[in-house]
Amino acid sequence: MNTKIAAFLRDSRPATPCLVMDLDIVADNFCALRAALPDTRIFYAVKANPAPAILKLLVAAGSSFDCASIPEIDMVLAAGATPDRISFGNTIKKESDVAAAFERGVRLYAFDSEAELDKVARAAPGSRVFCRILTSGEGAEWPLSRKFGCEPEMAKELLLAARFKGVEPYGVSFHVGSQQRDLEQYDRALAEVADIFHDLAGKGLELKMVNLGGGFATKYMVDIPTAEQYGQAIRDSLLKHFGNRMPETIIEPGRGMVGNAGVIQSEVVLISKKSANDNRSWVYLDIGKFGGLAETMDEAIKYPLVTEHDAEGAESEPVIIAGPTCDSADILYDKADYRLPTALRIGDKVEIRAAGAYTTTYASNGFNGFAPLTEYYI
Repeated sequence: MNTKIAAFLRDSRPATPCLVMDLDIVADNFCALRAALPDTRIFYAVKANPAPAILKLLVAAGSSFDCASIPEIDMVLAAGATPDRISFGNTIKKESDVAAAFERGVRLYAFDSEAELDKVARAAPGSRVFCRILTSGEGAEWPLSRKFGCEPEMAKELLLAARFKGVEPYGVSFHVGSQQRDLEQYDRALAEVADIFHDLAGKGLELKMVNLGGGFATKYMVDIPTAEQYGQAIRDSLLKHFGNRMPETIIEPGRGMVGNAGVIQSEVVLISKKSANDNRSWVYLDIGKFGGLAETMDEAIKYPLVTEHDAEGAESEPVIIAGPTCDSADILYDKADYRLPTALRIGDKVEIRAAGAYTTTYASNGFNGFAPLTEYYI
């Protein structure tokens, strides 16, 4: 357990469930990524955790920001960032929102279809645009679907067309999937990006930027690559595919920036069995899918769980872990082999570790009357 967070929980004894974030870890993560990719601009993915304390810290550190909406843009501007440090990276935007971002000074926009490109051209004339391509998401614990991106051949056509629509076709983006531990996926994506660059150069269009997206992992139950390993793999791939004609590069870390900085403290509400022959207990926590743990959907993200009874050699048993709401979907872990101490009792605290990303932003505003997840930044 992080000693700073442990001391806060011990001294403050906050009501549960709550998220406690160590801002020093966020700062360390930013520095590690900057050192691993010194020639690459970092655009923090605000959706991972938009807390003002985090945004202000990253503004001061020199980060730029990947925003998905006007409220996110406004939060970043309120934290002190200038518009030139913002990318409107959502490929699904209302034209009125594009216009609002343009009015605020934002000049960098993502798109992945002709209709979206036309929106940007009308509402943000003269801006730089980059086209997102599809990737398989293979190897990612939280893969991204075909909802975002287009086939590389379509991207070529759209970028060529952009020249005549009053915007600057600036580059190509991809995302290898969130919590991506397979470093080869960056090379596979960059091979496709390089083909787009080289093909369009032959047609008179010189692209300038590659947006490598996110994918940088947080350690949950298994080991992950270090920031330096991510950086080395990306640098090697860029050199392999682009040689001396190196493009400008940006990355959009979210989970990898804030995930390991947060711990959720929860409380056991109920421990029960469904029959006399049930070989697993049900452990119900005061937080579930709708309270901030949406990424347990399909048991994709497996958070480490820690209790006060976890001494070496302590007896444990297999369990099903669920949230407190009146929704049958609110089961966190059933198929995964989670075990908790047999000494665990109703009222005991359970720490959900590495919970700094995609928790507060996924928390419901009041399903079943449960309050949104309380946050502390220290």
